[in-house]
Amino acid sequence: MSHIDDLIAKMTLEEKISMLAGADLWHSVGIPRLGIPQFKTTDGPNGARGAWGSMSTPSVATPVGIALGATWNPDLVEKVGNVLADELEAKSAHILLAPTVNIHRTPIAGRNFECYSEDPFLSGMIASAYIKGIQDKGKGACIKHFVANDQEFERFSMSSEVDERTLREIYLEPFRLAIRKSKPWAVMSA
Repeated sequence: MSHIDDLIAKMTLEEKISMLAGADLWHSVGIPRLGIPQFKTTDGPNGARGAWGSMSTPSVATPVGIALGATWNPDLVEKVGNVLADELEAKSAHILLAPTVNIHRTPIAGRNFECYSEDPFLSGMIASAYIKGIQDKGKGACIKHFVANDQEFERFSMSSEVDERTLREIYLEPFRLAIRKSKPWAVMSA
């Protein structure tokens, strides 16, 4: 049994449930009796913000996802990840809530700037490099928004109905590639 499996076996149901949401906007729930520390996240994906309880903390601004995708250059994107890891360190954070690998499906989608491309393969490869850049420096990445979170219009009330082939070939593919290649520390649900 691994150390993680051992910890999970020792957790109460309430403790397991507490791990599904944060203690607040930026912190996880720790479980001191098991030595599980609270960890701090900060939002991205083009800068580490929100370090001290607000969304207005100064941050280095890196190019947005659509600009990184347009480079077709994973080596360059990995260096951007290194810069973001340094920002996490400066803000005493552990995990960056990024990258965003949702797919560009319409030019008027309000959050296309966060995402890399309309191409699932390119998005997955660029995300892999971004995650690697962050995690090579001992910080974590949280790939998002799993899955089919590509619509901004009525985003809090709509349901994305996607057939199986489209789901696998378009929407899941960038997640599959990035998770397999770079093993992000976390996945954010849609």
